[in-house]
Amino acid sequence: MRGISRLKALLAAFALLLLTTGFLAAQRGYRGVELPPQIRLPEVDEDSGPAEFSFARLVYSDLYGDQDLPERPWHIDSPAAERHFLQGLNRLSNIDGSSKERYVRPSDEDFFAYPWLYAVEPGHWNLTQVEAERIREFLLRGGFMMFDDFHGDREWAYFMRGMRLIFPERPVVDVTADDEIFHVLYDLEPGEQIPGIQMLYTGRTYENYGVNAEWKGVYDDEGRLMVLVGFNMDLGDAWEHADWPEYPERYTAMAYRMGINYVLYAMTH
Repeated sequence: MRGISRLKALLAAFALLLLTTGFLAAQRGYRGVELPPQIRLPEVDEDSGPAEFSFARLVYSDLYGDQDLPERPWHIDSPAAERHFLQGLNRLSNIDGSSKERYVRPSDEDFFAYPWLYAVEPGHWNLTQVEAERIREFLLRGGFMMFDDFHGDREWAYFMRGMRLIFPERPVVDVTADDEIFHVLYDLEPGEQIPGIQMLYTGRTYENYGVNAEWKGVYDDEGRLMVLVGFNMDLGDAWEHADWPEYPERYTAMAYRMGINYVLYAMTH
């Protein structure tokens, strides 16, 4: 399958890059934190206690069922992306962010406890009807969902298959540069593509022929942005590799500003 081949190719290239740059300790995890095998949820050590904001990552059914993957699509870039981003959120805003990530299934009892939900690689999701209904309820209750790291026409088609399950009656539309989400703290001009780490070995900022970065969304009946879609870009990689000298600082800086705006919007709308 093309999708699983892409995942394995990316992971293989990433491991090679780590070897050539000397980051051997991070090959299967992040600074000693092991990545989870197959579908089991990662174990997260308890952090310092309750916080105002938790970075909740969506755990979804994917296209590959019970296939033995080195990493599930929903877990890409974790936990480094969350932990780096949370450090930036705490430093650059007044939000009290938890120091550790959360992995959240739609079936979890506390699924509605998080105002922010992050979904990565939705070009590989394969939602069940129950998952779609729970996500729909989450959003209509006032939740906010951010999609990241998927590229090209094929992954867009799989993403839209899931969105039609969640909201068959609501369109996915362009989010324009004057939308409040781009100005709630930082005044941003969306347009520049935030590339993944693959840029270091391909020389391209895009993947799967997804040349143009696009911001899409779904609004509720009152005009609140419930869903923000970052298509043909990879903020998670920019957060994950914030401390890599090889990864350009301007991309990480922009990814932090975007993410902080998204969190502030989610917590105030």
